[in-house]
Amino acid sequence: MTYPETLEYLYIQMPEYQRVGHLAYKPGLGNSLRLDAVFNHPHQHYKTIHIGGTNGKGSTSHLLAAILQQSGYKVGLYTSPHLVDFRERIRVNGEMVPKKYVVDFVKKYRERFEPVMPSFFELTMEMAFLYFEEQEVDVAVVEVGLGGRLDSTNIISPDLCVITNIGFDHMQYLGSTLPEIAAEKAGIIKPHTPVVIGESDDEEVKKVFTVKAESENAPIIFAEAVLNDFSAHRADDEWIINTHEYPDLKNKLGGFAQEKNAKTVLAAVAELKKIGYRIPKEAVYSGFAQVVELTGLKGRWQVLQEKPKIVCDTGHNAHGIRYVVEQLKQEKYNRLHVVFGMVNDKDITSVLAMLPRQAVYYFTRASVERALNEKTLAREAASFGLKGNTFEDVSTAINAAKENADENDFIFIGGSSFIVADALPLFK
Repeated sequence: MTYPETLEYLYIQMPEYQRVGHLAYKPGLGNSLRLDAVFNHPHQHYKTIHIGGTNGKGSTSHLLAAILQQSGYKVGLYTSPHLVDFRERIRVNGEMVPKKYVVDFVKKYRERFEPVMPSFFELTMEMAFLYFEEQEVDVAVVEVGLGGRLDSTNIISPDLCVITNIGFDHMQYLGSTLPEIAAEKAGIIKPHTPVVIGESDDEEVKKVFTVKAESENAPIIFAEAVLNDFSAHRADDEWIINTHEYPDLKNKLGGFAQEKNAKTVLAAVAELKKIGYRIPKEAVYSGFAQVVELTGLKGRWQVLQEKPKIVCDTGHNAHGIRYVVEQLKQEKYNRLHVVFGMVNDKDITSVLAMLPRQAVYYFTRASVERALNEKTLAREAASFGLKGNTFEDVSTAINAAKENADENDFIFIGGSSFIVADALPLFK
């Protein structure tokens, strides 16, 4: 098979949750453990760091990978979903897995993994773990797919666990309250393994983490507590961070949510140094400053064009969209244009209630089965005073926004990772 044919096989034989939703979801670790045995547990041959939470997992994973890479480690990075190319999920020192490796993996191991009937996520995770072993990485940063306790990635035995934050998302699987969701996310906490908690504003959520960590004899570190000298301000679409140890630290990820992510990362770095990782100061500075170039991270308050300024962001739930809305308030423009779409299993009303009414909307849908119909979205949005037209695809919506905007306007593209995924190839 060619590379496109191999991807088509993976999508058809093992549907991807991000594309089709609950039909592809396989809870529990049974399949992952069986598949891992088929490949002789490749993740046991290198160190791992496990990153969970509701939002910020991807940014945190990429920042840690960049810092470790600049510290001289050979670093594997496994994240999901991808935006443009499937291979974004599997990287070593920022380089995507070769197309040939993906093709050869399926061809070589098909007869061994098909009897297990793995999900798309289970199989691609194992592909990543095997690739990291063959590449002889020193450490792999592994992002949780969905939840934590029952997520496929929870078969690893990491040096450090990180939980970025807790918000309402995937409630049909994880629970309807923040403590219930936190309990699922806390499932990645392992015996005697330190865990860093990023945001911990909710006392009930904090208690869930504390009780779980105590039951596992796992040291628990709250980023807010250990970085009480942390301050940050934005300048020219980037964060300038100051702590006693890292004065004038520039974070090129300029989204409002990145202030919290930076604090989480610095707390994680401090803990990694305690357990023996060699991370010089200059690696932290260059990792934050060059994270996009070092890791290929996309879609985090990414400026796609100037005059008019066009920005995309992968925020896709109420917890993430809140930061986007706050950031839009800080931008200077004559008129705001919003190209917007969502998937059909999100809390749509909570998101729509936050969005600015003084904007022109271009309601659209991404090219995935889970995409919410743009006309349905527009009807829901109208009840919140949001006005605009509907477009059958992202490209048409963006073109309409660009035609209607003058050079002093602002165009925002988002609502879903898949809206951003469809938008990125339209900009060079």
